[in-house]
Amino acid sequence: MTGVTVVGRPGGRQRLSDLAGLKSGGDGDVLRHSDGPWLRAAGGAEAMRTHLGPVKTELETAHEGLLAGTAGLTALAELGAVRESWERRFEAARGECGALAGKLRAVARAQGETNETVKASFAPVAGGPR
Repeated sequence: MTGVTVVGRPGGRQRLSDLAGLKSGGDGDVLRHSDGPWLRAAGGAEAMRTHLGPVKTELETAHEGLLAGTAGLTALAELGAVRESWERRFEAARGECGALAGKLRAVARAQGETNETVKASFAPVAGGPR
């Protein structure tokens, strides 16, 4: 799913005023932008970050008592190293998800601001002949 849609007849000519959202009707092509896909993706990234939050505690709970009575088994030492590796990976993934959510929201904000700036730049010519 994309954040930009072109609506209109195939091969139709586009006027800049139409693209800026100044056209009120007719059969010309109009570029429309929605921040919805960007914000939904940001929400998904944030949900993933939240979902990964309790994983370290869950791993600790699952490993409680595992070492009791197992002295000398090298496989358990390896298991500890693997667990630490997974904990680092989960924390890195949480950080990436949080950063991605912020970046996606920033894109939606920036595109919205750009759309308003472009639309405003056509205000002086919006009522002129076409």
